[in-house]
Parts: sequence; structure tokens; C-alpha cells
Amino acid sequence: MTGVRRTVAPAAAADRLRSAGVASPEHDAAELLAHVHGLERKTLFRVDTVEGEPADRFDALIERRAAREPLQHLTGAAFFRHVELAVGPGVFVPRPETELLAGWAVEHASAVPAAGRTPVVVDLCTGSGAIAKAVTDEVPDADVHAVELDESAHDWAERNLAGSGVDLRQGDMGTAFDDLLGTVDVVVCNPPYIPLEARESVAAEARDHDPHPALFSGDDGLDAIRVPAVRAALLLRPGGVVGAEHADVQGESAPAVFAATGRWVEVVDHRDPAGRPRFTTARLAR
Repeated sequence: MTGVRRTVAPAAAADRLRSAGVASPEHDAAELLAHVHGLERKTLFRVDTVEGEPADRFDALIERRAAREPLQHLTGAAFFRHVELAVGPGVFVPRPETELLAGWAVEHASAVPAAGRTPVVVDLCTGSGAIAKAVTDEVPDADVHAVELDESAHDWAERNLAGSGVDLRQGDMGTAFDDLLGTVDVVVCNPPYIPLEARESVAAEARDHDPHPALFSGDDGLDAIRVPAVRAALLLRPGGVVGAEHADVQGESAPAVFAATGRWVEVVDHRDPAGRPRFTTARLAR
């Protein structure tokens, strides 16, 4: 609108997002407002209007968010525990609930030096590299390895893990790391776990923008979870541990996958802060 000084009210922008079905309209509007000003959201004081060129950019971003484009695609960044990740089309955007699984991996990796060893951690299906980066950030002495099959996602992980010391490889999690067999302390995996028949129930941000191989996993959603149940048993040293995220409706079926192999003890399912089943852990029998 050349020659016209436009103004946009952040409160009105949040209303637009709410009407479009965005789950966190005030938060997202504030994040986008901070983004167009090049600031962190916590540094913004109350702003009643946005004027001029920032208003144009803010309005355009609100329009895209109302169309259910992920907030992280619009800002180009996702925050995961204590690290920042570059994300965009072609890679799964890490979710806050996965921070619980990463925290579990950090806890177990941190305990290994007491046994006089450097902790060895493997992140299967690393995607953006979120878990691997979080582990190496919080357990800097750990020997962290990560694998991703998808070429586009691997490129994002390569960008995020550059300079971190993580050994990133491109390949199939079911055959990766033959050179580490029997030496790993912690295996962690956030695999795809949505049943194919549940596609239409998935939020638009994920269904229309996250890569489908990172979301869907066979008729029961457990195809990918079955892989670490077998592969981790080969990678881990006796007494090593594995953790795998799953859907909230798989609080019984995911642990059963591990129990059925006969290789695991201490098979436990963990809930997220909302009380929903979120990830399964197990220890390799000695």
C-alpha cells in the first residue's frame, strides 16, 4: 500500500489467529511481533500498534500463520530445552513434549562417568538434531552419535549440529552404527508413530507441513517403534538403556513392543505434564 502508513494492532492479530483455529493465538502473535522487530518476545513491552514497514511484514506473517503454517517456519527457529534449532520445510519441528525424553537421555548419560567411562549416546531418527544437540549441550563430555534417513532432514540436522562434535550420519536407523555394536550406554529415538488411518485427525500444522515420513508409521503406528526395540538391543552394552517416544494412545502398546522381544527389563512408560502417556524406556538384560 504505497503512500499509506499502515497500522496493525497485535490484539486484533491474535483475534485473527484465534478465529483460524490456532491453538495459542496470543503467544504466536507476540512471537511474530518480536520477530519483525528483531527482538526476543520477553524484551517487548506492551505495544498497542505496529506501524509502517514492520506492520506490513507482521500482517503478512499473521496471514500465513492463520493459514496454519507453523510458527517455527515463519521465524525459522525452534527452541528445545537449552538450545536453538534452525527449522523449516523438510524437517519435523521438535515438540516441547520431546524435551522430556531428551531430559531422560541427559540424566542417564550424566550417570555413566561414575562407572569410569565416557557416555556413548545414539540418537536414532534425529530429524533436526534436537535430542542429539540437547544431550551434547548438557553432557559435553558425552560421545554422541545421530542418524537420519531423509536427505532434507539430514541437511537441517547437519546445519544444527555443525561444530557440536556430534557424529551425524545419513542412513537407516535399523542398520546404522555397526561400528558401535555392544558399546552404547543410551539409545534415544523419537520415531514416527501416527497410524496411517489417523491422518485427518492430525493438526494442520503437522499434516500439511511436517514431512510425512516423520509422522506416519504403518497401520497401527508402531512400525518404526519396533525398529529400536530390536536395533537398540544390539547397540547397547549389557545394562544400557533405550527410550522411545510414542503417541498418547500407545501407553500400553508401545511398552508391549519392547516386552515382546524378551531382551528388555525394567520396561516403563512415562507420562507428560498433562498426564498423557508419552515415552517408553527399558534396560537391556544383562
